[in-house]
Amino acid sequence: MKTARFLAFIFGSALAPLAAQPAPAPAPREVPEVLDLPTALRFAVDNNFAIRQARERIKQQDGVLVEVKARSIPNVSAGANYQRNDESVSQGFPASDRAWALSLTATQALFAGGGIRSAIKSTELTREAALLELKGVVNDALLEVRVRFYDILLALEKIKVQESNVDLLKQQLKNVTDRFDAGTVSGFEKLRAEVALANAQVPLITARNAHRLAIEALRQSLGFVTNTRESLRKVPEFVGTLEFTPVDYDLQTALDAARAGRPELARLAKLVDARESTVMSAKANYYPNLSAFGGWQLRKGLGNDFGDSRDGWLVGVQSQWAIFDGAATSGRVAQARSVTEQSRLALNEASLGIDVEVRRAISSLQEANELAAASQKVVAQAEESLRLANARYGAGTATQLDVLQSQVDLTTARTNQIQAFYSYNVAVARVRKAMGLADAVMAN
Repeated sequence: MKTARFLAFIFGSALAPLAAQPAPAPAPREVPEVLDLPTALRFAVDNNFAIRQARERIKQQDGVLVEVKARSIPNVSAGANYQRNDESVSQGFPASDRAWALSLTATQALFAGGGIRSAIKSTELTREAALLELKGVVNDALLEVRVRFYDILLALEKIKVQESNVDLLKQQLKNVTDRFDAGTVSGFEKLRAEVALANAQVPLITARNAHRLAIEALRQSLGFVTNTRESLRKVPEFVGTLEFTPVDYDLQTALDAARAGRPELARLAKLVDARESTVMSAKANYYPNLSAFGGWQLRKGLGNDFGDSRDGWLVGVQSQWAIFDGAATSGRVAQARSVTEQSRLALNEASLGIDVEVRRAISSLQEANELAAASQKVVAQAEESLRLANARYGAGTATQLDVLQSQVDLTTARTNQIQAFYSYNVAVARVRKAMGLADAVMAN
């Protein structure tokens, strides 16, 4: 019994460090004073939860690879037992009320039908697939961060447009009020100006709320966890602009780049190879396995004194062959072949999906280019139209409705322009991601 307790203590102590430890609470972070896109992207690489999970899956595959390779190297085991029993059930001669044994054995696989080698190869390919999965997850996460950062810039620009619109309408109301006080316009025109100003508050409020929501969406994409009271309402200054610099991508070049550079396709190709190796592993059960063993044993002698124990070495070979297993091996081989074919079909499906994704991204970029270019001209025309409407109204040759309509047209043109610039920047990012190119900021 003392021996059993001793072994339990030893093995229990050895396994204790392997016990799952509770995950540490995330360290509180301070909201930065200024945040630009490159900083946001770098932060996401280290803290985005999808990226961190993908890294953990690689560590998991590392552990699986160590486990599988253990079959190809000598395995050493120790065993011990001690028992007390009634002499009437003793199996030894002379009869004894106790028995004990110690053993130390090393075993080395010599032949396993290729199953060990194919299992190691399959696991190595699966690990390589996990690395490629990480690359794809990073690309997706950085695209999401970029788009959500653009969402914030878009919301800020919309706030500026609506604030400018409110300021112009306030000035318009002041002018109409002065004229009303002077008796040159009716109360109806003053009321119309007041209604226009009140209506302009709605899109301004909406734009400000969209800005707040966009910040929370970006925080989620970044994996930015903060739990300090001081950071509850703090908002960083977002630095960046929605610029428009026309760029074009050739469709055939984009398709070729995507087929060669998308990590998703490379990952699925690795998995196809891994599944083919599992077919070999399944076929290994058709063949006998052979292993060598050697070791040392100690057993109870004729007396009950431990000093009378007998010990010695041993060496030998052992083999096992399932001559008939009820076609279980055939079933496993059929399953492995089917899984391999499913992986190959998934690769073909993904290849088609990526082709479609590239074509759609190129088409969206073409549309965004055209809209952004057209919006620039419209804004200039709307600004000139408002200037002329104010001048004519001042000269008495235009109505207040003409001025208000021109103001609405200018606000619409400015909103359309920033929306077009936003769509263009997002379209460029999606084309690059579809082609399998690294994020433009992170690549520099």
